[in-house]
Amino acid sequence: MPKIKMYGFWRSAAAFRVRIALNLKGLAFEEEMINIDVGDQHTPDYLALNPQAAVPSVIIDGAPPLTQSLAILEYLDETYPTPPLLPSDARGRARVRSLALLFAADHHPLITPRIRRYLAEEMHQDEAARTAWIRHWFREGLATAEARLAGDPATGRFCHGDTPTIADLCLISQAAGARVFKVEFGDLPTVGRIVETCLAHDAFARAHPLRQPGAPLTH
Repeated sequence: MPKIKMYGFWRSAAAFRVRIALNLKGLAFEEEMINIDVGDQHTPDYLALNPQAAVPSVIIDGAPPLTQSLAILEYLDETYPTPPLLPSDARGRARVRSLALLFAADHHPLITPRIRRYLAEEMHQDEAARTAWIRHWFREGLATAEARLAGDPATGRFCHGDTPTIADLCLISQAAGARVFKVEFGDLPTVGRIVETCLAHDAFARAHPLRQPGAPLTH
């Protein structure tokens, strides 16, 4: 078994995705939490690992760090191919990557802490305005996913067929954040159904942000 260390943070959507993949692959890992709320990502030691000052960073068997969640997911899928996180056919892989990028590239970047800090410190937006911004982009991404997924014969129990793919890892990470910000998506039945299917899966449930060290108590 490889020796895997991940630098993440309990509420990081990107770390959540990678955590799920490691669980699905049955790969044991150690996670060190980088508290992005207090700026641990900007310490010299962490910047030496990841100059982008972002999480996750993954070190496997002492090799140089892997960064960017989608790149990490594809590396894991190529290196530890069972169970696969991408379909076997080219069109299916393109569809899954497109769905994953809808969240990881188009919408998630708009609500990250560095964007929220910029809105507050440079654009002088108050908390109500920042919350409205966040809710808008969460909702926009989930609504777009509903339009993509609903009625598509390639959609199954999960985003693509009946087994989890990278698309599901990206969807659930966005949906979990949306729930924190009380974004309503009960009118998006396909998204809601897939989200609940994911949450019922042990690999997803164990990776959930609220089950990680440092997460606030919910009871």
